[in-house]
Amino acid sequence: MSHLQENSRWPRVSKFTLSACAAAVAELVTFPLDLTKTRLQIQGEGRSGKNGGSVQTQKYRGMLSTAAGIVREEGPLKLWQGVTPAIYRHIVYSGGRMLAYEQMRESVLGKSEDGIFPVWKAVIASMISGALGQFIASPTDLVKVQMQMEGRRRLEGKPPRVRGVYHAFTKIVAQGGIRGLWAGWVPNVQRAALVNLGDLMTYDTVKHFLLRNTSIPDNSICHGLSSICSGLVAATMGTPADVVKTRVMNQPRDSNGRGLLYRNSTDCLVQSVRREGFFSLYKGFLPTWFRMAPWSLTFWLTFEQLRRAMGISSF
Repeated sequence: MSHLQENSRWPRVSKFTLSACAAAVAELVTFPLDLTKTRLQIQGEGRSGKNGGSVQTQKYRGMLSTAAGIVREEGPLKLWQGVTPAIYRHIVYSGGRMLAYEQMRESVLGKSEDGIFPVWKAVIASMISGALGQFIASPTDLVKVQMQMEGRRRLEGKPPRVRGVYHAFTKIVAQGGIRGLWAGWVPNVQRAALVNLGDLMTYDTVKHFLLRNTSIPDNSICHGLSSICSGLVAATMGTPADVVKTRVMNQPRDSNGRGLLYRNSTDCLVQSVRREGFFSLYKGFLPTWFRMAPWSLTFWLTFEQLRRAMGISSF
Protein backbone atom coordinates (compact mmCIF):
# COMPACT_ATOMS: atom_id res chain seq x y z
CA MET A 1 0.00 0.00 0.00
CA SER A 2 2.87 2.34 0.77
CA HIS A 3 4.13 1.90 -2.78
CA LEU A 4 0.77 2.93 -4.22
CA GLN A 5 0.60 5.95 -1.94
CA GLU A 6 4.16 6.83 -2.87
CA ASN A 7 3.39 6.51 -6.58
CA SER A 8 0.26 8.67 -6.30
CA ARG A 9 2.26 11.41 -4.60
CA TRP A 10 5.11 11.32 -7.09
CA PRO A 11 4.74 14.12 -9.66
CA ARG A 12 3.66 12.89 -13.06
CA VAL A 13 6.29 15.05 -14.74
CA SER A 14 9.02 13.09 -12.95
CA LYS A 15 7.72 9.77 -14.28
CA PHE A 16 7.44 11.31 -17.74
CA THR A 17 11.06 12.50 -17.51
CA LEU A 18 12.40 9.12 -16.38
CA SER A 19 10.60 7.36 -19.24
CA ALA A 20 11.95 9.87 -21.75
CA CYS A 21 15.52 9.53 -20.45
CA ALA A 22 15.43 5.72 -20.57
CA ALA A 23 14.01 5.84 -24.10
CA ALA A 24 16.71 8.27 -25.26
CA VAL A 25 19.44 5.93 -23.99
CA ALA A 26 17.83 2.95 -25.75
CA GLU A 27 17.41 4.94 -28.97
CA LEU A 28 21.06 6.00 -29.10
CA VAL A 29 22.27 2.44 -28.51
CA THR A 30 20.06 0.78 -31.13
CA PHE A 31 19.47 3.48 -33.75
CA PRO A 32 21.74 1.95 -36.45
CA LEU A 33 19.40 -1.05 -36.55
CA ASP A 34 16.44 1.26 -37.05
CA LEU A 35 18.17 2.91 -40.00
CA THR A 36 18.96 -0.51 -41.49
CA LYS A 37 15.34 -1.58 -41.05
CA THR A 38 14.05 1.57 -42.76
CA ARG A 39 16.33 1.11 -45.79
CA LEU A 40 15.18 -2.50 -46.20
CA GLN A 41 11.51 -1.55 -45.95
CA ILE A 42 11.75 1.17 -48.61
CA GLN A 43 13.65 -1.12 -50.97
CA GLY A 44 11.57 -2.31 -53.90
CA GLU A 45 8.65 0.07 -53.46
CA GLY A 46 9.29 1.94 -56.71
CA ARG A 47 9.32 -1.09 -58.99
CA SER A 48 6.26 -0.94 -61.15
CA GLY A 49 7.65 -1.29 -64.66
CA LYS A 50 4.76 0.73 -66.07
CA ASN A 51 5.24 2.80 -69.21
CA GLY A 52 8.88 2.02 -69.29
CA GLY A 53 9.39 3.86 -66.03
CA SER A 54 12.58 3.60 -64.10
CA VAL A 55 12.97 0.54 -61.93
CA GLN A 56 14.69 0.77 -58.58
CA THR A 57 17.42 -1.82 -58.30
CA GLN A 58 17.56 -4.00 -55.23
CA LYS A 59 20.75 -2.80 -53.67
CA TYR A 60 20.66 -4.69 -50.37
CA ARG A 61 19.81 -8.33 -49.67
CA GLY A 62 19.77 -8.44 -45.91
CA MET A 63 20.43 -6.66 -42.67
CA LEU A 64 24.21 -7.13 -42.55
CA SER A 65 24.61 -6.25 -46.24
CA THR A 66 22.57 -3.10 -45.71
CA ALA A 67 24.54 -1.98 -42.66
CA ALA A 68 27.89 -2.76 -44.31
CA GLY A 69 26.83 -0.89 -47.44
CA ILE A 70 25.89 2.20 -45.45
CA VAL A 71 29.24 2.20 -43.63
CA ARG A 72 31.21 1.58 -46.83
CA GLU A 73 29.41 4.04 -49.10
CA GLU A 74 28.25 6.75 -46.70
CA GLY A 75 30.46 6.48 -43.63
CA PRO A 76 29.91 4.98 -40.16
CA LEU A 77 28.37 8.13 -38.69
CA LYS A 78 25.54 7.89 -41.23
CA LEU A 79 24.25 4.94 -39.20
CA TRP A 80 22.99 7.62 -36.81
CA GLN A 81 21.46 9.88 -39.47
CA GLY A 82 18.08 10.98 -38.19
CA VAL A 83 18.81 10.20 -34.53
CA THR A 84 17.95 13.74 -33.38
CA PRO A 85 14.26 13.65 -34.40
CA ALA A 86 14.16 10.04 -33.20
CA ILE A 87 15.12 11.20 -29.71
CA TYR A 88 12.62 14.07 -29.92
CA ARG A 89 9.99 11.50 -30.87
CA HIS A 90 10.74 9.26 -27.91
CA ILE A 91 10.71 12.13 -25.45
CA VAL A 92 7.09 12.69 -26.46
CA TYR A 93 6.07 9.14 -27.39
CA SER A 94 7.70 7.04 -24.67
CA GLY A 95 7.21 9.63 -21.97
CA GLY A 96 3.54 9.91 -22.88
CA ARG A 97 2.79 6.22 -23.37
CA MET A 98 4.44 5.11 -20.15
CA LEU A 99 2.73 7.77 -18.08
CA ALA A 100 -0.67 7.11 -19.70
CA TYR A 101 -0.40 3.33 -19.22
CA GLU A 102 0.58 3.60 -15.58
CA GLN A 103 -2.23 6.05 -14.86
CA MET A 104 -4.78 3.75 -16.51
CA ARG A 105 -3.40 0.74 -14.64
CA GLU A 106 -3.40 2.41 -11.25
CA SER A 107 -6.42 4.73 -11.47
CA VAL A 108 -8.64 4.67 -14.57
CA LEU A 109 -9.04 0.93 -15.20
CA GLY A 110 -7.60 -0.30 -11.92
CA LYS A 111 -6.31 -3.66 -10.77
CA SER A 112 -8.49 -6.49 -9.53
CA GLU A 113 -9.02 -7.15 -5.84
CA ASP A 114 -6.05 -9.55 -5.72
CA GLY A 115 -3.75 -6.82 -7.08
CA ILE A 116 -3.49 -8.31 -10.60
CA PHE A 117 -3.95 -6.15 -13.67
CA PRO A 118 -6.06 -8.37 -15.99
CA VAL A 119 -4.73 -9.05 -19.48
CA TRP A 120 -7.81 -7.57 -21.17
CA LYS A 121 -7.30 -4.32 -19.28
CA ALA A 122 -3.59 -4.34 -20.14
CA VAL A 123 -4.51 -4.74 -23.83
CA ILE A 124 -6.82 -1.72 -23.71
CA ALA A 125 -4.41 0.44 -21.70
CA SER A 126 -1.37 -0.38 -23.84
CA MET A 127 -3.12 0.24 -27.18
CA ILE A 128 -4.70 3.51 -26.08
CA SER A 129 -1.50 4.83 -24.53
CA GLY A 130 0.57 3.85 -27.58
CA ALA A 131 -1.88 5.38 -30.06
CA LEU A 132 -2.16 8.61 -28.09
CA GLY A 133 1.58 9.01 -27.61
CA GLN A 134 2.34 8.28 -31.27
CA PHE A 135 -0.31 10.65 -32.62
CA ILE A 136 1.26 13.51 -30.69
CA ALA A 137 4.78 12.47 -31.74
CA SER A 138 3.95 11.71 -35.40
CA PRO A 139 5.61 14.86 -36.87
CA THR A 140 8.97 13.90 -35.40
CA ASP A 141 8.63 10.38 -36.82
CA LEU A 142 7.95 11.80 -40.28
CA VAL A 143 11.11 13.90 -40.11
CA LYS A 144 13.13 10.94 -38.83
CA VAL A 145 12.11 8.68 -41.72
CA GLN A 146 12.88 11.33 -44.33
CA MET A 147 16.30 12.10 -42.83
CA GLN A 148 17.17 8.40 -42.69
CA MET A 149 16.72 8.14 -46.48
CA GLU A 150 18.90 11.12 -47.42
CA GLY A 151 22.10 9.08 -47.67
CA ARG A 152 20.55 6.69 -50.15
CA ARG A 153 19.11 9.56 -52.21
CA ARG A 154 22.56 11.13 -52.57
CA LEU A 155 24.06 7.83 -53.72
CA GLU A 156 21.31 7.54 -56.34
CA GLY A 157 22.17 11.00 -57.66
CA LYS A 158 18.97 12.58 -56.38
CA PRO A 159 18.98 16.04 -54.81
CA PRO A 160 18.64 16.09 -51.00
CA ARG A 161 15.17 16.80 -49.69
CA VAL A 162 16.18 18.05 -46.25
CA ARG A 163 19.32 19.53 -44.72
CA GLY A 164 18.46 19.06 -41.06
CA VAL A 165 15.69 18.75 -38.52
CA TYR A 166 14.57 22.40 -38.66
CA HIS A 167 14.69 22.48 -42.47
CA ALA A 168 12.69 19.25 -42.64
CA PHE A 169 9.95 20.64 -40.41
CA THR A 170 9.72 23.95 -42.27
CA LYS A 171 9.71 22.26 -45.69
CA ILE A 172 6.93 19.87 -44.70
CA VAL A 173 4.83 22.77 -43.38
CA ALA A 174 5.53 24.84 -46.51
CA GLN A 175 4.43 21.99 -48.80
CA GLY A 176 1.45 20.60 -46.91
CA GLY A 177 0.68 23.02 -44.12
CA ILE A 178 0.43 22.00 -40.48
CA ARG A 179 -1.60 18.96 -41.55
CA GLY A 180 1.41 17.82 -43.59
CA LEU A 181 3.26 17.11 -40.34
CA TRP A 182 0.76 14.33 -39.71
CA ALA A 183 1.19 12.66 -43.11
CA GLY A 184 0.99 8.92 -42.59
CA TRP A 185 -0.37 9.31 -39.07
CA VAL A 186 -2.95 6.55 -39.53
CA PRO A 187 -0.47 3.69 -40.13
CA ASN A 188 1.82 5.40 -37.64
CA VAL A 189 -0.78 5.24 -34.89
CA GLN A 190 -1.88 1.74 -35.91
CA ARG A 191 1.69 0.52 -35.65
CA ALA A 192 2.23 2.25 -32.31
CA ALA A 193 -0.90 0.67 -30.86
CA LEU A 194 0.23 -2.81 -31.97
CA VAL A 195 3.86 -2.33 -30.90
CA ASN A 196 2.78 -0.91 -27.56
CA LEU A 197 0.41 -3.85 -27.13
CA GLY A 198 3.33 -6.21 -27.69
CA ASP A 199 5.76 -4.20 -25.59
CA LEU A 200 3.93 -2.78 -22.59
CA MET A 201 1.27 -5.44 -22.18
CA THR A 202 3.75 -8.30 -22.61
CA TYR A 203 6.36 -6.79 -20.30
CA ASP A 204 3.85 -5.96 -17.57
CA THR A 205 2.10 -9.34 -17.81
CA VAL A 206 5.24 -11.49 -18.03
CA LYS A 207 7.02 -9.60 -15.27
CA HIS A 208 4.22 -9.96 -12.75
CA PHE A 209 3.60 -13.57 -13.81
CA LEU A 210 7.25 -14.34 -13.02
CA LEU A 211 7.02 -12.55 -9.69
CA ARG A 212 3.86 -14.42 -8.68
CA ASN A 213 4.70 -17.91 -9.98
CA THR A 214 8.48 -18.28 -9.78
CA SER A 215 11.23 -17.64 -7.25
CA ILE A 216 12.79 -14.92 -9.46
CA PRO A 217 12.94 -11.68 -7.46
CA ASP A 218 12.12 -8.22 -8.83
CA ASN A 219 15.59 -7.57 -10.19
CA SER A 220 17.48 -7.21 -13.48
CA ILE A 221 17.02 -10.90 -14.37
CA CYS A 222 13.24 -10.58 -14.12
CA HIS A 223 13.30 -7.31 -16.06
CA GLY A 224 15.57 -8.78 -18.74
CA LEU A 225 13.46 -11.90 -19.32
CA SER A 226 10.29 -9.81 -19.51
CA SER A 227 11.83 -7.34 -21.95
CA ILE A 228 13.06 -10.11 -24.28
CA CYS A 229 9.52 -11.49 -24.51
CA SER A 230 8.07 -8.03 -25.10
CA GLY A 231 10.54 -7.25 -27.88
CA LEU A 232 9.66 -10.42 -29.82
CA VAL A 233 5.90 -9.92 -29.54
CA ALA A 234 6.18 -6.23 -30.44
CA ALA A 235 8.24 -6.97 -33.56
CA THR A 236 5.85 -9.67 -34.75
CA MET A 237 2.78 -7.52 -34.33
CA GLY A 238 4.21 -4.22 -35.48
CA THR A 239 6.34 -5.00 -38.55
CA PRO A 240 3.54 -4.99 -41.21
CA ALA A 241 2.18 -1.68 -39.95
CA ASP A 242 5.76 -0.37 -39.75
CA VAL A 243 6.42 -1.20 -43.41
CA VAL A 244 3.23 0.58 -44.50
CA LYS A 245 3.96 3.55 -42.25
CA THR A 246 7.50 3.94 -43.56
CA ARG A 247 6.46 3.79 -47.21
CA VAL A 248 3.58 6.23 -46.79
CA MET A 249 5.74 8.71 -44.90
CA ASN A 250 8.73 8.45 -47.26
CA GLN A 251 6.85 8.80 -50.58
CA PRO A 252 7.27 11.98 -52.66
CA ARG A 253 4.44 14.50 -52.49
CA ASP A 254 2.87 17.07 -54.79
CA SER A 255 2.54 20.79 -54.12
CA ASN A 256 -0.58 20.13 -52.03
CA GLY A 257 1.14 17.59 -49.83
CA ARG A 258 -0.65 14.59 -51.35
CA GLY A 259 1.32 11.39 -51.83
CA LEU A 260 2.33 10.46 -55.39
CA LEU A 261 2.65 6.70 -54.81
CA TYR A 262 -0.11 5.82 -52.35
CA ARG A 263 -3.49 7.36 -51.60
CA ASN A 264 -3.56 6.10 -48.03
CA SER A 265 -2.29 3.29 -45.81
CA THR A 266 -4.79 0.78 -47.21
CA ASP A 267 -3.70 1.56 -50.77
CA CYS A 268 -0.07 1.10 -49.74
CA LEU A 269 -0.89 -2.23 -48.11
CA VAL A 270 -2.72 -3.51 -51.19
CA GLN A 271 -0.06 -2.32 -53.64
CA SER A 272 2.78 -3.79 -51.61
CA VAL A 273 1.14 -7.23 -51.35
CA ARG A 274 0.06 -7.22 -55.01
CA ARG A 275 3.49 -6.27 -56.40
CA GLU A 276 5.84 -7.89 -53.92
CA GLY A 277 3.82 -10.56 -52.13
CA PHE A 278 2.53 -10.94 -48.58
CA PHE A 279 5.96 -11.29 -47.04
CA SER A 280 6.90 -7.82 -48.28
CA LEU A 281 5.00 -6.72 -45.17
CA TYR A 282 7.73 -8.40 -43.12
CA LYS A 283 10.63 -6.74 -44.90
CA GLY A 284 13.04 -5.69 -42.22
CA PHE A 285 11.57 -8.08 -39.64
CA LEU A 286 14.97 -9.37 -38.49
CA PRO A 287 16.49 -5.91 -37.98
CA THR A 288 13.19 -4.85 -36.39
CA TRP A 289 13.40 -7.76 -33.97
CA PHE A 290 17.15 -7.42 -33.48
CA ARG A 291 16.55 -3.77 -32.72
CA MET A 292 13.49 -4.18 -30.53
CA ALA A 293 15.12 -6.86 -28.40
CA PRO A 294 18.13 -4.72 -27.34
CA TRP A 295 15.96 -1.57 -27.36
CA SER A 296 13.45 -3.16 -25.04
CA LEU A 297 16.20 -4.64 -22.86
CA THR A 298 18.06 -1.31 -22.63
CA PHE A 299 14.91 0.70 -22.05
CA TRP A 300 13.38 -1.47 -19.34
CA LEU A 301 16.62 -2.06 -17.44
CA THR A 302 17.42 1.68 -17.55
CA PHE A 303 13.87 2.65 -16.67
CA GLU A 304 13.62 0.29 -13.71
CA GLN A 305 17.02 1.37 -12.39
CA LEU A 306 16.14 5.06 -12.73
CA ARG A 307 12.91 4.48 -10.83
CA ARG A 308 14.79 2.67 -8.09
CA ALA A 309 17.43 5.42 -7.93
CA MET A 310 14.73 8.07 -7.61
CA GLY A 311 12.91 6.16 -4.89
CA ILE A 312 9.93 5.08 -7.00
CA SER A 313 8.64 1.53 -6.77
CA SER A 314 9.22 -0.92 -9.63
CA PHE A 315 6.95 -0.47 -12.68
